[in-house]
Amino acid sequence: MMFPIDTRRAEMGQIASMQYFVVMIDYGRRGREAIVDPKVTRGEVISRVASGEYKNISFIHEIADRSVEDITAEILSEAALPDITATGADLQADRFDHIRDLRKHERA
Repeated sequence: MMFPIDTRRAEMGQIASMQYFVVMIDYGRRGREAIVDPKVTRGEVISRVASGEYKNISFIHEIADRSVEDITAEILSEAALPDITATGADLQADRFDHIRDLRKHERA
């Protein structure tokens, strides 16, 4: 079905461009779900991926005007949590755990 475009509005640049995101979630045997909400922004999609609200993502598509772009890799990399380096206390705890494990194996 085609919708008529008001050429007067188009010439004046008054037709708003639509942009939205499609997040396809794979539930395995239970199937798939496409989450589409025109109100959700790119930042919100990144936030939901980072928080774990969106899991088992098959793909993320950005639909703008008349084009579709697969932005899965971009969103996943932007949503990745930063690497946190080990602190001195963590390293000391790891060393104590290692020493304890060595003692256990000596007894066995």
